[in-house]
Amino acid sequence: MEGSGRFGACYHCGEPLPAAPVQAMADGQPQAFCCQGCAAAAEWIRQADLQGYYRLRSAAAARVGTEPLDLGVWDRQEVLAEHSHAIEGGREITLLTDGMRCAACAWLIDRALAREPGVLDSSANAVTGRIRIAWDPALTALSQPLARLAMLGYRPYLAGGQAREQARQAERRRWLLRLGVAGLGALQAMMLTEALYLDVDRTMSIPTRDFFRWLTFLLATPVVFYAGWPFLEGAWRELRNRQLGMDTLIAGSTLLAYFASLVETVRGGPHVWYDAAVMFVFLLLAARMLEQRARNIATSQVDALARARPAFATRENDDGSRQSVPVSALLAGDVIRVAEGDSVPADGELLSGEAAFEEALLTGESAPVHKSAGADVYAGTLCLQRPARLRVTQTGAGTRLSQLTRLVEQAQAHRPPIARLADRIGSRFVRVLLLSALAIFAFWRWHDPARAFEVTLAWLVISCPCALSLSVPAALAAAHGTLARWGVLATRADALDSLAQATDIVFDKTGTLTDAQPALAGVQTLGELSEGQALRIAAALERDSRHPIAAAFRTLQAGTASEVETVAGHGVIGVVDGRRWRLGTASFACGEACGDGLWLGDGRRAQARFELAERLRPDAYQAIAALRASGLSVHLASGDQAGAVARIAAALGIAGAHARQLPEHKLARVRELQAGGRVVAMVGDGLNDAPVLAGADVSIAMGEGAPLAQRAADLVVTGNALSRIPAAIALARKTRRVIRQNLAWAVAYNLVALPLAAAGLVTPWVAALGMALSSLTVTINALRLARTPKSVLLP
Repeated sequence: MEGSGRFGACYHCGEPLPAAPVQAMADGQPQAFCCQGCAAAAEWIRQADLQGYYRLRSAAAARVGTEPLDLGVWDRQEVLAEHSHAIEGGREITLLTDGMRCAACAWLIDRALAREPGVLDSSANAVTGRIRIAWDPALTALSQPLARLAMLGYRPYLAGGQAREQARQAERRRWLLRLGVAGLGALQAMMLTEALYLDVDRTMSIPTRDFFRWLTFLLATPVVFYAGWPFLEGAWRELRNRQLGMDTLIAGSTLLAYFASLVETVRGGPHVWYDAAVMFVFLLLAARMLEQRARNIATSQVDALARARPAFATRENDDGSRQSVPVSALLAGDVIRVAEGDSVPADGELLSGEAAFEEALLTGESAPVHKSAGADVYAGTLCLQRPARLRVTQTGAGTRLSQLTRLVEQAQAHRPPIARLADRIGSRFVRVLLLSALAIFAFWRWHDPARAFEVTLAWLVISCPCALSLSVPAALAAAHGTLARWGVLATRADALDSLAQATDIVFDKTGTLTDAQPALAGVQTLGELSEGQALRIAAALERDSRHPIAAAFRTLQAGTASEVETVAGHGVIGVVDGRRWRLGTASFACGEACGDGLWLGDGRRAQARFELAERLRPDAYQAIAALRASGLSVHLASGDQAGAVARIAAALGIAGAHARQLPEHKLARVRELQAGGRVVAMVGDGLNDAPVLAGADVSIAMGEGAPLAQRAADLVVTGNALSRIPAAIALARKTRRVIRQNLAWAVAYNLVALPLAAAGLVTPWVAALGMALSSLTVTINALRLARTPKSVLLP
């Protein structure tokens, strides 16, 4: 990274240099910087003698910028009470920053904070982006060290409520401590047990043997009852609910080995199995922690959505002054300012002239979206290029970001039928195993009494159905996380499974295959109305409509409409200037079939005809070609006139095209396909299509045409890219294959391992190792779905 400023990039942040870069000393020589903020950060690093940062770093720092930042809100008592906690000598808080790019950033933050008066302790984690600060409020306000972080390019924001953060950290520490206790105990117990195993000639004295056994008992006890407590607790919960599961088998096997060994120790029997008990707990704990980490990777989209919520907002007062307030204090109607590079705190309407926003988290599109005054802006999007001024329309749980978060969490928490089937199989499998264990114990008790218990224990351990129970949820969590990253959200439990089986796909036209905002191409007046009057009436009728056609009239001067009613598949009715008007199809608006176009009339006579220019979505050709290449039959069913539908169908090469389709006609088409044994996917804008979306085997709604919480659809595409649909179908099919592979592996493992255990060819601790590796195998296989790029799935 050294000297990067000489090659057209800022020496501090790596951003392109302007025509007149700022020059300053850094790392012992003159360097070029993109702005005064980066130059000031480099100058402070030089004066603090921390220039080793530039030699250590492996990635450029975040851009500092010059936008003023109000950090005084961090000193408010209500913020400190909720997000920090008292420690000896002061308070402690955990923050997040997106600026940490490598370990050198953490190194710089630690040393910079250590130089701040009043800071008692601090630590930065480059992996999680978290910064922990302990400070003495009597010596410094929290805003002072935070100002230093912001000056270096590490803008702080909250990691969440302090109680939630503490609970998460405490839970993680408990699991790590349990794993450490289990690891140390297992290592020592195995060493002592090995000494007993090596005494093949029985030359060890009885007192020495008993001493080793009692010592192993002392080591095994905390492993079984502390480290293994999650399994014991889970078994008790299962038994209390009268449902046998994995934890019942795990806890039963562990306690059986432990107490049988204790009995043999007390009475001086020939064998003990403490090693099996401790190794079982240790390996299972390690496997479960790795599985949790894998699931966290798969569900990272929810974490990303949570991180997109800013902690504070800059509210504009009536007198024009600005005030930094917690986001929770915002109300609908407030005017807020969003600085360049900041996240939008609430849904709102853009008041300033032009602005660009990055909506990657909400739509999956990384390209900035340019918006004009009056456009909707969503919480969690990133303001680019210039500051923006917004009027708040939705806050808190009502924002699009919160809806997204809920949909992702619901989709990942859903248990589709195949998952419930695996659970039922696992529960019955446990019952069969317990009965089989009794039979095996009886056989070995008759054949070789000395080995009866050991063989039975190995059978119970190796047969634990962990891999079977993990096969489906691990794959679904990974797939839902990937779909969310692409901007496709599943709202029904078995949506992915239905999508994978689809044979036909039916598209609506307006707002689905075509651009969601058609343009007004021409106006023809046919009665006493002038062109301006016709436009004014049409704009009034469409003013509050969410149908894509309404976009063509949104920028026009509108009158006032009352008693507005939408007639699905036909148009709208309303009263404007005391007269009832109809806007829609010719037969609806005029009472007769006058031709194509959008008509304005009173139900008996036509007054005006509007010609709308529709454009295909940019990726429509690619999406339809990809769907055909994947083996699906593509159909088009639209309520529009025959000419417009025929043009779109011809352009995309769709043979099965049907025009003038009311919602009930579309549903009949779907039913007709289903009657022929086809599995039908329906794609619509979510408006006027609720019956057919609900009637199809699986339905997909374009998010910009319908409210995000549209429950009639099984999946919602949050952006405007049709190419996500064939990618989602390909991923659904891959998910189905992975689930089958996981189930096949789990069954095959048990078919091979169980006979070996029953034959006495596997020791209990080797059985524990095999069971843990089997669980990890299905988890790692499922993680392939989380790492699948969309481009790989498109032909």
